[in-house]
Amino acid sequence: MLKQYETVFIMTPVLSEDQMKEAVGKFKAILTENGAKIVHEENWGLRKLAYSIQKKTTGFYYLLNFEASGDLINKFEVSFKRDERVLRFLTVSLDKNAFAYSEKRRSGKFQKSAPAPAEA
Repeated sequence: MLKQYETVFIMTPVLSEDQMKEAVGKFKAILTENGAKIVHEENWGLRKLAYSIQKKTTGFYYLLNFEASGDLINKFEVSFKRDERVLRFLTVSLDKNAFAYSEKRRSGKFQKSAPAPAEA
């Protein structure tokens, strides 16, 4: 049975745009070649880190939502550990509520509503 997962990883800021796309492509290929289905992906771009990692203060953030079997996750995370371009990564399993929230966030259903008019 496939479960829902979400992975966020941070790559070193010294990469060019092409190098970053190649690295992301490599991780997506690992998933798809092992039977996972990528549901959604977001490039969050270059952002400031909360604390320095390997003397770097910024990094390229990338998010992947996917469906996969549990045994693939270990193989997927080993590929992150072996790649020197990756500063940090985190993979979490999504329950049905977290997955529903993620879908709503992607579809833009969390738009701020206009404030209620003040009564006199």
